[in-house]
Amino acid sequence: MTHGLRRPLVVGNWKMNGSCVAARARALALRNGVTSTDCDVLVAPPAMHVFPVSEELRGSRIGVAGQDVSEFPDGAHTGDTSAAMLVDAGCSHVLVGHSERRARHGESDDKVAAKAFAALGAGLVPIVCVGETLAEREGGMTEAVVLRQLDAVLAGALPGSLDMLVLAYEPVWAIGTGRNATPEQAQVVHACLRARVARADAGAAARVRILYGGSVKASNTPALFAMPDIDGVLVGGASLDAQEFLEICAAAR
Repeated sequence: MTHGLRRPLVVGNWKMNGSCVAARARALALRNGVTSTDCDVLVAPPAMHVFPVSEELRGSRIGVAGQDVSEFPDGAHTGDTSAAMLVDAGCSHVLVGHSERRARHGESDDKVAAKAFAALGAGLVPIVCVGETLAEREGGMTEAVVLRQLDAVLAGALPGSLDMLVLAYEPVWAIGTGRNATPEQAQVVHACLRARVARADAGAAARVRILYGGSVKASNTPALFAMPDIDGVLVGGASLDAQEFLEICAAAR
């Protein structure tokens, strides 16, 4: 479902899975299956697979996103990948602030914001992930947490740059657990995020796409897309199954 100015967006996060051969095979299966112009589709392979996957998808309707990016442009940052390197490898987008990076790598809100700005500076679209833990939700802190995470980006964004952002609400308690927020619960948070963007730039708020991520499957995608502020999905485990991912893309159309 298209929400005004916002085309549906489906992003498959392959996380740290598979071999290069398997990644290329999955990319080829998706290339042959995604033919519609009714929605945008991205895949986010592991860093080692970004270039071969982007080569496999060259000229297709599927774009490639990095799973992470350094906040630094170059230099002595062993193991990191710069925004310019991701562009060079064929990426148009990059995930920043995924809950696994925040929790397991200690990434602060300010660090996530710096990564988003580095991406923007290189011409990459940052997909800024926000979300609360189960304890935070049960404590009634959901809105406070996601707005704090978003505000770190909004505070340093240059005028006119908000149009380049994609946001992704991924409740931590719903990632890889089989549990997911109801479409109505997700809509409340999405509307809250959009209202916060509107305080900074009303025009951008109408255009910024906000994705839902958290145990997304083909079976629950239609109900999510029916919500007025849910513009797409960030798909984890289900994106490793090409047929399942194609069904999710079809639901987005």
